[in-house]
Order: sequence, then C-alpha cells, then structure tokens
Amino acid sequence: MSGFGFASTAEEVTEGLDLQRRTYVVTGVNSGLGLETARVLALRGGHVVGLARTLDKAADALRELGIEGTPIACELEDLASVRRAVEAVRGLPALDAIVANAGIMALPTLQQLHGIERQLYTNHVGHHVLVTGLLDRLADAGRVVMLSSGAHFYAREHGLELDNLSGAERPYDPWRMYGRSKLANILFARAVAKRLGAGKVSNAVHPGVIQTNLARHIPNAETMFESMRARMKTVGQGAATQCLAAVHPSVARTTGAYFSDCAVAEALPVAYDDALAEELWERTEAIAASA
Repeated sequence: MSGFGFASTAEEVTEGLDLQRRTYVVTGVNSGLGLETARVLALRGGHVVGLARTLDKAADALRELGIEGTPIACELEDLASVRRAVEAVRGLPALDAIVANAGIMALPTLQQLHGIERQLYTNHVGHHVLVTGLLDRLADAGRVVMLSSGAHFYAREHGLELDNLSGAERPYDPWRMYGRSKLANILFARAVAKRLGAGKVSNAVHPGVIQTNLARHIPNAETMFESMRARMKTVGQGAATQCLAAVHPSVARTTGAYFSDCAVAEALPVAYDDALAEELWERTEAIAASA
C-alpha cells in the first residue's frame, strides 16, 4: 500500500509531507512512542497538542523537543481529568488526527479502578472518553489512530471477557488482561470508523516490539527483551506505523483496519466482530457515566 515496512522510521514515512496549519493530539507525549510521534509531526510542521498525566510532564516533553505545542494534562485513569482535557482541546483549531498512544502494560497483580481491571480502564475506557468527546472536532479529513498491539493475540482464548470486566472472575494473568485491553482498542477503532462522516477514518495499529517505559511493570523486562532482540524495533521504527496512519496520503481512505509494519494486517477474528464492538461501546458508556 505505502511501500514502507518493518524497518521504516517515523521520519521516513512522513518525509516530504507538509503538515503546517494542521493540529495533532498525541496522548502519552512525555516518553517513548508518544514523544517520538510528537517530534516527527512537529518536524513536518504540525502543531502538537501533547497530553500527559500532568501539565508539567506534557510541558516538559514539548520543551525537551524544542517545539511550540500545546501541553494539556490528561490522566486517563481519572475521567474527570480526561473530561477537562476534552474541554481544553475543544477550544483549539479543528483536529487533523487524534493519536491515542498512552497506556500501561502487564501489571503483575490485579488492580482495579472503579471496579474495572486497571489495564482495560486506562488503555480503553480513558481513551474512549477522550476520543468520543473530540469526534466532532475532527477536521474534514480527520483521523483517529488507536495504539493497539500484537499482544491482543493473548486474548485469543477468552476474547474480550465482558463477563470479567473486574478481572477477578477468572484467575488473573497480566498478559491476557493486557491483550484484552488491546483487543478493546481495535474494536473501539472499528466502532469509531462507523460513526465518522465521509472522508474521516479510524484505525488501530501495532507498533512492534520496542523497549520503552511501557515495560516498567514487567519484573523480568531485560530478559524478555533480550529473548526478542531479533524482532525488536527502535523507537523511531516503532512510531512509524502510527505516524503513517495519522498523516500519510496512501491510507487516507482506509478505515476500521488494523495496521502492523506500516501496512494493513490480520488481527484476531473476534477483532472484526462489529456486534461485539457495539456491545463494548455501550458497556463503556455505562462505565464512564458512573465514574
């Protein structure tokens, strides 16, 4: 589709693009893929609205990059904070893309927020509230990019587990629960795609295996990454797929898809279950309304 692949970098997939007078929301802007995505979008002239858990973290990230973006506090685990972020972003120009990049991974023990397993709450519920609150602020050719993961395959056996939103109804497994949250990201991207007007698109992406701060909760992270060294990416390569989905002309009409290595890829079959995506949407709306 695009001519890019596994080894492509975010700079390479955006080379030659003029993003001046365009506005991009990036969550998790203070480290890893979010920081690199912000850097490259700004390098091409885009205005970055950088969201992080605190205003200081967001401002420090933009300052570190030397770009004049807009820092906004957005703690995805606190829906009041998410809603304040929505209101702040709504006061800005129309959005050319929302890159829902932030997340947590493989919490070693079961943790809950408002009775919901924490990885699902942070990675999915928080972003659901943020994105749905901004859909009407998308530009005419606006895009939504949900950072999912190939780890959604860890949800192969039990799927989305809507009967286990608490995470306590079955024995807890950190990777299965992380995979479930990443499956939710794909289903959400598809549900958003069905709600967008003509010319707007929504997709989910797998960035690849990258050693970032996302792995901070993994007790044996160094050993794990060493075992995967042959298929690991640099941060620049890891940010490529989400940058491509956010700005590249070759994918401007692709929607409801799952991307990996800068191309449309196959996700779990359940990730294409649109009835399940709608059920997840309704359940998430109910969770958000009660928080």
